[in-house]
Amino acid sequence: MANKYILSIDQSTQGTKGLLFDSQGSLIKRCDIPHKQIIDNQGYVEHNPNEILQNTVEVVKLVVESAEINKDDIVGIGISNQRETVVVWDRQTGEPIYNAIVWQCARGRDITNRIERQNKGSLIRKRTGLHLSPYFSAAKISWILENVEGAKEKSVKGEICCGTIDSWLIFKLTGGKEFKTDYSNASRTQLFNIEELTWDRKVCKLFGINIETLPEVCDSNSYFGETDFNDYFSKPIPIHGVLGDSHAALFAQGCFNKGMIKSTYGTGSSVMMNIGEKPIFSQRGLVTSLAWGMDGKVNYVLEGNINYTGAVITWLEKDLKLIKSPEETQALAEQANPIDKTYLVPAFTGLGAPYWDSKATGIITGITRTTGRAEVVRAALDSIAYQITDIVMAMSKDSGIEIKELRVDGGPTKNSYLMQFQSDMLRIPVQVANIEELSGTGAAYVAGIALNLYEKEQIFSRIKRTKYESKMNSKEALKLYEGWKRAVSQVLMR
Repeated sequence: MANKYILSIDQSTQGTKGLLFDSQGSLIKRCDIPHKQIIDNQGYVEHNPNEILQNTVEVVKLVVESAEINKDDIVGIGISNQRETVVVWDRQTGEPIYNAIVWQCARGRDITNRIERQNKGSLIRKRTGLHLSPYFSAAKISWILENVEGAKEKSVKGEICCGTIDSWLIFKLTGGKEFKTDYSNASRTQLFNIEELTWDRKVCKLFGINIETLPEVCDSNSYFGETDFNDYFSKPIPIHGVLGDSHAALFAQGCFNKGMIKSTYGTGSSVMMNIGEKPIFSQRGLVTSLAWGMDGKVNYVLEGNINYTGAVITWLEKDLKLIKSPEETQALAEQANPIDKTYLVPAFTGLGAPYWDSKATGIITGITRTTGRAEVVRAALDSIAYQITDIVMAMSKDSGIEIKELRVDGGPTKNSYLMQFQSDMLRIPVQVANIEELSGTGAAYVAGIALNLYEKEQIFSRIKRTKYESKMNSKEALKLYEGWKRAVSQVLMR
């Protein structure tokens, strides 16, 4: 019997990955193509949507040819994508009317400030689960409508499409036949009513967005159309799995049940907890979104985002020159004086969840004459674990759920000192998955299960994990964490 394959596209902030999975769910090939980061002197961040589309087509050809498989054996496609980034394009011609505005770009701040002055922030949060912020898609779309010539008029007439990157790719790859998104991406736009599961007309009106210009919202494992990638394949292949990247990683981690939680350690960190089939609105600085929709049912998540986790290690390397590579941090942390009480609060651009203080600045405190290079490096690693702990504890309190373990992924999880310290602070096991490319894997698994190529229990039983369990005395762990909270309070008091 010939092997069958799932093709996964992971369209991320820095580039586009093509991933090929076999009929056992194993990743057999990965290829990457970066795209240009367009940043102006105001700090506005953009991508060229046509470059992303072209790279998507090219990376698919590259990964298939590099794997040396029969391309006719590919039976389905999954897509994971950078969230909140928006594209607005002409419905008739299919051409963008402006560059994609990237999730990092805060150019919509004047728009959100204007809505806040109308005292509508609490209404938006109640309906969408999200704090009013230019970080989300709504203000970015609104900015395009207000600043691009003719955009508002086209919007009123319904002559444009406004969507996230998944919608853009689906529209173009299907030749304009399908204009769709999934529940996970819709829930991050700040335009979607997460309880009624539909675009919210009142919220759309506040942002000046015609609801008719938004895509159809579908289950994450539904049929999104089919594509032959500009005649590259002899017959069209169905797209059957679409999720935002963090949601796809949550799925790949097997966090299907209420109370299961994962943390992705990247430049920053996304901590996401499955809270089941009913939303919980945080009282502790977290946001509520949809994990996904599957087979007519949705799951909700609490999420907290941290600005600086892996980026703290980059700061040690590139700016302070304390290390030559991230790999050095583990040995240095283990060599540090155990009685040293140095704390680093990496509020380089303010503090994210659960503090939400954009004016906070960083601090190093607790230094003594014995504090040296190793102690500062250890404090930097510890700050990652402390920030994750802050969010996990907030999630437990908001949900009323006792968290049993933390599933983790990302480059810094290779650091055994950091993983052990994380377990010590949380007092629960930390489980490091042995698979990489969690976002692309999640989208592939969703597509493969929908197409009956993969059996869910079997595919996830193959995933192995490295387990770290708490070893530190509970009194010592509490004392260290209380020291962290005191250090943070010094930043917040400024």
